[in-house]
Amino acid sequence: MAEITAKMVNELRAKTGQGMMECKKMLTEVGGDLDKAIDAFRKKGVKSSLTERAASEGRVLGAISADYKTAALVEINCNTDFTAKSEPVAVLGRAAANALVAGQDAAAAVKEQLTHVSQTTGENVVLGKTASLSGDRVGLYLYGISGKIGVVLQFGGTVANVTDELVTDVGGHIAFSKPLAMTRDQIDPAVVEKERNFAVEEAKATGKPEQIAVKIAEGKLNAFFKEKALLDQDFFNAGKFKGSVGQMIKDKGLTLVNYVRVEVGQA
Repeated sequence: MAEITAKMVNELRAKTGQGMMECKKMLTEVGGDLDKAIDAFRKKGVKSSLTERAASEGRVLGAISADYKTAALVEINCNTDFTAKSEPVAVLGRAAANALVAGQDAAAAVKEQLTHVSQTTGENVVLGKTASLSGDRVGLYLYGISGKIGVVLQFGGTVANVTDELVTDVGGHIAFSKPLAMTRDQIDPAVVEKERNFAVEEAKATGKPEQIAVKIAEGKLNAFFKEKALLDQDFFNAGKFKGSVGQMIKDKGLTLVNYVRVEVGQA
């Protein structure tokens, strides 16, 4: 008979959510065959494994280095919002984010923790999207109310002018406005062409000749860029700054080199 190792028992626990002794007993009964053990549990009423359950809920956690030169985000997914709000998920997410900041493989760093949290909660807890940025000055924004959105930012220029308030302002704007890209040139050309064609056809439908319709379409494209390109967007809090996000950053002697937005359940 095959030796029943601790690794085999833990793998079966992770896949079925059953107790350690039950998993060891089942593996013994089927001669150490993991697939047969899973099938046997299913026959006993364990309808699906933890890893087969949809992990559609979750949280976004983050970390930033002490020198503000590297920041990271991780998405932790699970089955219910109750578990997503739990301390084990928060600890797991922060550990994965800190691993990224340290230049480590986040998935490898928290592999055992993922298994442990899955076993203790009875849910499919998995590591989702990850992101990190490094530079002369980075920032981290986490939307605290839902816990489901995070933004990391990389600044250039006079980086001494980067404050916590600016990171919150720009990060919060990105969180809520969901820009397609930082600049209009970075927006997918296929998306731009689709908008252009739609605007042309819309103008032609009103009886405008082709040449005029094209000019109207270009005007509508400018409005599209102002809505979808981050640096062209009007800052969302006009009471604090009236103008574009790009202008607000420029006024402080800064540039925005890059940003990444992560939201639970979004590609």
